[in-house]
Amino acid sequence: MSSVRFVGLDVHKDTVMVAVAEAGDRPAEVLGKWSSEEGAVLANLKRLGPVSSLRVCYEAGPTGYGLARTLIAAGISCVVVAPGMVPQVTGSKVKTDRRDARKLAHFLRSGDLTTVWIPDPQTEAIRDLVRSRDDARLAKRRVEQQLLKFLLRQGRSFTEGQEHWTKTHWAWVRRQTFEHEAQNRVLADLVTAIEQASERVRRLDVDLAECQEGWALADRVRDLQAFRGIKLLTAVGLAAEIGDFSRFAKASQIMAYVGLVPSENSSGQSRRQGAITKTGNRHVRRLLIEAAWHYFHGPTMAKGDLLRRREGASAEVIAIADRALRRLRSKCHKLQLKQKPSTRIVTALARELIGFVWAAARI
Repeated sequence: MSSVRFVGLDVHKDTVMVAVAEAGDRPAEVLGKWSSEEGAVLANLKRLGPVSSLRVCYEAGPTGYGLARTLIAAGISCVVVAPGMVPQVTGSKVKTDRRDARKLAHFLRSGDLTTVWIPDPQTEAIRDLVRSRDDARLAKRRVEQQLLKFLLRQGRSFTEGQEHWTKTHWAWVRRQTFEHEAQNRVLADLVTAIEQASERVRRLDVDLAECQEGWALADRVRDLQAFRGIKLLTAVGLAAEIGDFSRFAKASQIMAYVGLVPSENSSGQSRRQGAITKTGNRHVRRLLIEAAWHYFHGPTMAKGDLLRRREGASAEVIAIADRALRRLRSKCHKLQLKQKPSTRIVTALARELIGFVWAAARI
């Protein structure tokens, strides 16, 4: 029987640096540089021994999951690892492709790598659409800020209401005129840019609603909408980004995965907790924070639109969502009495919310 060989791949656009660590404690050795074409990588790996004896890894990055899917389909054990969670050698100031490949092979053998979930092609496609919509939202926000800053530089401040981008605010913006025609042109350009960005977001919203129909996780999307603050777009985003909730054995694991647990610095008898770690998936963290704001105010029972969204959801999921509603509103009230800042309260609510979501998604 062939001994297990641990292979670290430092993958780039055109090339792959390869290192192998044999079973035991011998240092990993660099084999060389291969073409990054999936067929070529597979053919070269098969020369290293029986596919059943190979354990392969590479870091998540812009090259995606195609290589992992190809190797897994060929019977090779392949994992994709989180780049930010790869152990670092303290004091090392040299970083090369050869060292990176050796490090991956070494830590794969020792079991010290944190793997990421490999989505199926359809889920990855939905995730791409979710992130495209997120990029469009951020682009819209940037141009809105540019317009507000432009008006502020000209001494124009909106005083007819408290919120921007309402009908009243837009009417006020369109009434603004300036002495110099160049400034009127700037205003017109920014207004047009916002309108185009808004239309792009609206179009992607429609695309998401249409493309999630027939998706393998469509039922999960329906169930997640039983929670307050989680409508269609948020539900699709959570399902696409997290995918397989069952890979987390405990709620605390998924809380840590999305970076909503406090950081800690402990030594001896001293234990100090700080701000949240913000590790893991930032897209999920943002969705949860936005959803948690809905628990900052409001009733402790479902009504209106939330009741309509619950149509079709299972009784077990609705029961969990109701417990979340009562629990989070109670926790919010207690933290408000302690005069905690609203942002810290919402972060705490988001941490508990993902625990309830995890429980519902595993039903």
